[in-house]
Amino acid sequence: MKPGPLRKFCIKDHARFQMKRRQISEEQVRQVLTAPQQIIEKEGSRYIYQSKLFLPNSGKERLFRVVVDTRHEPVEVVTVYRTSKIAKYWR
Repeated sequence: MKPGPLRKFCIKDHARFQMKRRQISEEQVRQVLTAPQQIIEKEGSRYIYQSKLFLPNSGKERLFRVVVDTRHEPVEVVTVYRTSKIAKYWR
């Protein structure tokens, strides 16, 4: 069964490193997790929360994908990235 929107989550060190490297804010991660446009089951207890977000700096829309592990309480954010390849990942 797919989990729904998340209010409580823990961002792991690797995800924080990727957020900094990819210039993704904690607010953007929170926005995707609390109001995901799609939730995709990966393998086992991992899910991908994704939403299309508009980037005011570039004037472009990007797909933000947040990979979470639901085996833990609170749910753990494993990694985060954004992509311009929306059609590739959008279901």
